[in-house]
This record gives sequence, C-alpha cells and structure tokens, in this order.
Amino acid sequence: MIGLFGGAFDPPHDGHVALLRAGHDALRLDGAVVIVTEAPGHKLVETPPAARLELARAAFPGVQVVLDGHPRTVDMLRGHPEWEGGVFLLGADEFAGFLGWKEPEEVLRLVSLGVATRPGFPRESLDAVLARLDRPGRASCESGSIAERTSMSSYHPPSGTSSSATGCTAGPGTPGPGKLGALDVNRTGTPDRSAGAEQAREGRRHP
Repeated sequence: MIGLFGGAFDPPHDGHVALLRAGHDALRLDGAVVIVTEAPGHKLVETPPAARLELARAAFPGVQVVLDGHPRTVDMLRGHPEWEGGVFLLGADEFAGFLGWKEPEEVLRLVSLGVATRPGFPRESLDAVLARLDRPGRASCESGSIAERTSMSSYHPPSGTSSSATGCTAGPGTPGPGKLGALDVNRTGTPDRSAGAEQAREGRRHP
C-alpha cells in the first residue's frame, strides 16, 4: 500500500517529515509519494512551484517527490491512476471539512484516508463527517499509539520561514482498507501526547 502526502509545502518543515515517517511506520506502507501542489485551489502561494519542489526534495530524501498541476485532490487522483488504492494522509482539521471537498465520495472510491488527529481534538467532529459518508470505512479514525520513533528528520526550513507541527499515531497491527489511525507528533518529531499539541494546517493539500 502506498502513502500519498500532498500539500503546497511552503515551506516543508519538521512536522511534515515526522507525519510521513510516522504514518509510513504505523500503517506499514510499502512506499510513499510526496505531492507538491503547483497551484493550490484553496490558498495563494507566492513561492514558485520549482522552488517548493526542491525544498520538498531536500526535506524528504529517498522519497519520490513530484509536482502536480491539479488544484483539487480528486482531479489529481484521476490524473494518476497508478495511485488508486493508496492511502491519502491528511489532518483531522482537514477531514472535518472533507464534505466540502470536490467530490468527496469519489476521493474515497479512489483512495482511503489516513486521518491525523491530536489529543483533545473533538471526536464528534470526525464522527459527524463519517456519518454522512457512503464509505465511512474508507476514512475511519482509530485511536491508538505508535512506538517511540527515533532518528526523525533534522531538516529545518530556511531561516525566516514559519513552522508548525503535525503528526500521527495508529492502532496496533496492519490496518485493513480504510482502517487508518490517528497521527500525533510534536515539533521535535517524537510522539506528542500533551493535550495542548497543535495540528499543522499550513502547507497541506486541501480539496
């Protein structure tokens, strides 16, 4: 199973790296693709796509990093049939607005979702979305934890740029299709179980 991690990455930061690595380990992914959105449909990005692509390649060494011209997730997935059946990683805040994405049910037909949550995030916000989906099992959020991960990336964005945290945990064992865990990592790239841990929303792919 391949993991798909998309965003503007303006810039990529330690939280992004920690999320992908923790998701890879917790969900036992066979590989991953980092997708740099050329022109996100939900936000203005001033940094040129080529520059963001190079920053992402520096942040994710050894991982396939590609530039994609589709502003919406569903169109990106349709444009890459080789990614069908993969796991699309996203944050709980993004999933809470998933019903407002372009063709959310089609997104779920093409991929399952790895929803990253944080301690204290209201579960009812996720359940409200799940209750309205035709394929809730493709986007289920399971509580759980992952073992301490060491040797997280030491990549830091260039001075003067902002950084925020994101991450993930997953339930024990190998999840089946759609049985994806909550991800939670702090700024240092280690699992953060504090109630005040913040979810990164910056630089991530939106509908």
